[in-house]
Amino acid sequence: MTASLRTWCRLFDLTRRDLPFFDRAAFFFARSGVAKDFVDFKRIKSSDFFTESLRQVIQKLQAPPLEQSRSLKPGGKTEKPQPLARRIDHTLLKPDATLDQILQLCDEAKTHHFASVCVHPHWLPEVVRALQGSSTLPITVIGFPLGASQTKAKAAETRWAVASGAREIDVVINIGRLKSGHWKWVFDDLQQVTRSAGKVPVKVILETSLLSHEEKIAGAILAELAGARYVKTSTGFSPGGATLEDIHLLRRVVAKKVRIKASGGIKTREFAEKLIEAGADRLGTSSGVALVTSGLVLTGSY
Repeated sequence: MTASLRTWCRLFDLTRRDLPFFDRAAFFFARSGVAKDFVDFKRIKSSDFFTESLRQVIQKLQAPPLEQSRSLKPGGKTEKPQPLARRIDHTLLKPDATLDQILQLCDEAKTHHFASVCVHPHWLPEVVRALQGSSTLPITVIGFPLGASQTKAKAAETRWAVASGAREIDVVINIGRLKSGHWKWVFDDLQQVTRSAGKVPVKVILETSLLSHEEKIAGAILAELAGARYVKTSTGFSPGGATLEDIHLLRRVVAKKVRIKASGGIKTREFAEKLIEAGADRLGTSSGVALVTSGLVLTGSY
């Protein structure tokens, strides 16, 4: 990469939300070192560039990931490990959940000092009130669980959630559009959500069990380009859930500033700790209490 291109990449950082998609894609790939020949990146205005650069990224990621402990920060400095409880998004997204169950979820989260409580949007006002004064964040889901809502609907729901007190947003990527290779469509859809969220962090749910290896990489890149603060594995509503392989892969694809949330199928404390070691920053589960007490979850939990 030339010095001038490095300078442009710094000036037009991906945190800027006003950049067109293909400019942002060019900056991303140039930063990744796979588009060093595309110096005149301002001329790149088509999906062909994104697709070709994506292929190069996939080729670089074909080898098995290296084992790397999350106890080290960039530069080799030791990172103080967070307690398991502070990594847990205590979650209840069943359609038949009652108010009593939601309030119990909040009480458990406060007792065990979980990172957050994650519920459907219509429960958000009650959760915000129940968690007031605690360190546990109220968070909600958007376009859940299919990701197939109209973009305007996702954006409007996000604005309402933020105004109602949501401190984080978990949005489902449009899976069909991603699998169809409609890169810019997926980017625009996600960017409308991140813009609507303002300063509130957005997590993009990829639903990895439905994606190919290449689609997982593309989805993670698009989420980062659109301004997501996290990429997340699963909704818990499709077959499969978080895997160590997917966490390793996502950690290799996105920048260090982008965090990773593992969700779905986290049944034991041992597996939870392995996911964290693989690179997960947050764990989405309905079984947080069991994980931090007995360490073993009964079947049927999210």
